[in-house]
Amino acid sequence: MLLAIGFGACKIETIEDPNNPSVGAIIENASLSEIQNLVTGIEGGMRLNLGTHYDGVGAIGREIYRFSTSDPRFTSDLLGKGSAILDNNTFYTTNPYSARYRTVKNANILIEAVDNSTSITSDALRNAAKGYANTIKAYQLLMVWVLQYDNGIRIDVADPDNLGPFVGEGDAKASLRAIATLLDEGYAQLNAGGDAFPFRLGSGFAGFNTPETFAEVNRAIIARVHLYDGNWDSALTALGNSFYDLNGNLNSGVFHTFSTAGGDALNPQWYPLGATGESRVAHPSFVTDAEAGDLRLSKATLRDEVEFQDGLSSNYDLSVYATNASPIPLIRNEELVLIFAEANIQKNNTTDAVNALNRVRNEANLPDYSGGTATSDLINELLRQRRYSLFGEGHRWVDLRRYDRLNTLPIDRAGDDVWVKFPRPANED
Repeated sequence: MLLAIGFGACKIETIEDPNNPSVGAIIENASLSEIQNLVTGIEGGMRLNLGTHYDGVGAIGREIYRFSTSDPRFTSDLLGKGSAILDNNTFYTTNPYSARYRTVKNANILIEAVDNSTSITSDALRNAAKGYANTIKAYQLLMVWVLQYDNGIRIDVADPDNLGPFVGEGDAKASLRAIATLLDEGYAQLNAGGDAFPFRLGSGFAGFNTPETFAEVNRAIIARVHLYDGNWDSALTALGNSFYDLNGNLNSGVFHTFSTAGGDALNPQWYPLGATGESRVAHPSFVTDAEAGDLRLSKATLRDEVEFQDGLSSNYDLSVYATNASPIPLIRNEELVLIFAEANIQKNNTTDAVNALNRVRNEANLPDYSGGTATSDLINELLRQRRYSLFGEGHRWVDLRRYDRLNTLPIDRAGDDVWVKFPRPANED
């Protein structure tokens, strides 16, 4: 009988691992250190598969060739060689997609955690944290949109068992407007967020690490969204509340950071100059189409030997990033100046537009613009300046797509294609 009592009293309780707290525990009542870990994880997660994202848009947009002796899909699928098409169930489609939504998931966990945490002691701190999370979510969804375009994207994924619909199927601008709504929500929260976040942001957000200054980042991102949507007035209004500065440092902005420290990540877009076998080289047209004296040609460094693969060749390395620890921008002032120029071109504010174009041209050691002032002439100049100023940062393919100019990209082999979008991942069908 005593043994029976003893066995009956035995009940194994679930013990939480103190070194790896569960998502449920964090959501229920996160400590400040757990919230900090979430934010650090969000920033780290934003870097996942960035290299694959930029390789994809850079190759399709004929900015780069990604040569790989171990994977021919970089020069076959991405460039539409022969009968090759983009695959809906391979790394260049599924990896960036899942990485972006993983970060969105972590941002959703952060929102739920700060709402329930007794360590967050004021509504201002909660608003600050949620404004940060919603801004990051919107940025990640915008990156998904870049690849998926009018396939539509899922905006509401807070409940993994009840995912929201695809927004913008057949209408790419509908998903842009949904992203803008999320950014507006985050902006209102940041404006109600007081003087500080309840966590520290990484060094890539230096100068933009309070709710007030991070709100400027939010407006910079929404300016890009409005530009893509063709909403010129809203783009200019957003710039007025962002860190846009016509006469300021064009490289000012926010960045993904990397380092050679143990456990950290390296810049995935960097290869040593002269690399062979595995390399990223600039499309030759980047150099041959440039104006003489353009300092931005430093982004394509002459190689000692021509690199070639699969019927393609280049004698210029991609050298946007100097080292394997160089930061990659989320958004920079140079882009904002060019957004200002484009919106003003479209509104027929020629003087303001040309002043902004000249700011970028002069920084690149080029003389003032002297071409025509018709809208078509100025858009041609605008796209040229975006091509050289934002080279390797994931914009050219999008720019030519939104102006219906993908057919102007060079076809380097007979039968190659220029894709409009990536397929929806197989596990989403």
